[in-house]
Amino acid sequence: MKTRAKFVLVLAAATLFGCASPEPYGPYYGQPAYAQRVEYGVVESIDLYRNGQSTPTGVGALVGGVAGGVLGHQIGSGGGNTAATIAGAIGGAVVGNEVERANTRDRYVVTVRLDSGAVLRVSEVGEGQLRVGDRVRVVNDRIYRA
Repeated sequence: MKTRAKFVLVLAAATLFGCASPEPYGPYYGQPAYAQRVEYGVVESIDLYRNGQSTPTGVGALVGGVAGGVLGHQIGSGGGNTAATIAGAIGGAVVGNEVERANTRDRYVVTVRLDSGAVLRVSEVGEGQLRVGDRVRVVNDRIYRA
C-alpha cells in the first residue's frame, strides 16, 4: 500500500510541475515560424503560359473509350450487349476527351519591377485583376494590388 501511495504522490507532483511556467508573465511561445517579406513595385508585364497543349492528345478519349466499352459490355446479352458495348465505348471516348481538355490549365506569370530596382517574376497572384502599370504589394512571393 505504501508503494502505491508513493507512486500516486510522485505522479501528482510530476503533473503539477509539468504545468508550471518558467516565465514570470505566463508561457513564452516564441517568434513566428517565418517572417513575412513585404516589397512594393509596379507590374511590368503579364505573360500567359499554357500547361500542356491546347488540343487534347487523345489519351483521355482512349482511356474513356476502353472504360466505357467495359462498362457497356456488362449490360444486356446478345445483340443488346453489342449495342451497349459500342454505345459505352463512344460515350466514354467523348467524356474522356472532354475531361482531358478541361484539365489543360493556363497560368499567368507577372513580372514586377520592385522599388529597389530588382525584377521579380511571380506566378502566385492574389485577389483582384492586375494590369500592366498597377502598383502592387508583394508578400512572400504573392502579388496584391497596393
